[in-house]
Amino acid sequence: MKKILAFAMATAMALSIAACTGAGSTPPASSNPPASSNPPAASGNQGGSSADASTPAFTTVEPGKLHMSTNAEFPPYEMLDDSGSPVGIDVEVAAAIADKLGLELVVNDMGFDAALLAVQNGQSDIAMAGITVSEDRLAKMDFTDSYATGVQVVIVKEGSDVTMDNLGEKMIGTQMGTTGYIYASDTPDNGGYGEDHVIGYETGAVAVQALVSGQVDAVIIDNLPAQSYVEANAAAGLTILEGTWVEEDYAIALQKGNTELMAAVNGALNELKADGTFQSIVDKYITAD
Repeated sequence: MKKILAFAMATAMALSIAACTGAGSTPPASSNPPASSNPPAASGNQGGSSADASTPAFTTVEPGKLHMSTNAEFPPYEMLDDSGSPVGIDVEVAAAIADKLGLELVVNDMGFDAALLAVQNGQSDIAMAGITVSEDRLAKMDFTDSYATGVQVVIVKEGSDVTMDNLGEKMIGTQMGTTGYIYASDTPDNGGYGEDHVIGYETGAVAVQALVSGQVDAVIIDNLPAQSYVEANAAAGLTILEGTWVEEDYAIALQKGNTELMAAVNGALNELKADGTFQSIVDKYITAD
């Protein structure tokens, strides 16, 4: 149904999650500033001095620290706790990676597009925000091995006549800059519904509120956040259509060409998978049922 490049990576896990972050060739620019202080400009500092001797030398934007840019609007992978601090699966995985590399994790919460630009411009070392690996994005960033399979679904109001087959006749809400927005707003010739049928919102939560208020007929969004939004808006009578709209892989993004840091992060990520740490983090946030 969609113009999708499948990235079947050898380390991809069977975990089904929402691929909130796809990008097209011209994602909308974001003006959202980071919630924390601006990350430092790339300085070419040596990193990994306290990591295992087998870890190759690499550079980070700040000595002794690993800066992660994210958009904390993607529960349970990244969201804000009651104190306003980013938490979630991606945050804990990034912290575990930083620990293996002998670094301190610094999380910079910002708009989704800004998080991608930060890693492209060398203002952050990594970006994690449910970032989908796409052909267009591979031209701008490098990616680690995939760590999950992303699933996007469609939220509608209970009793709605919206189906997977007639979405192109309806008004659809999505988060700006995501694969949901890019794919849905593409031309019908390319498997999309056209820009006239898609409205992009700053966050997934705002898109869902537009559905609740009747501004749109459906919302295309990642599966796990979709479940959270449906539960949070129980009084509005929302439901998720049966079936999957899109499945994709996503991974950790790094600045293009930083092969040393890529090797170090990939090595740490695969160690976390092998020793069970990754799955234990996932299990804290996602139950088997």
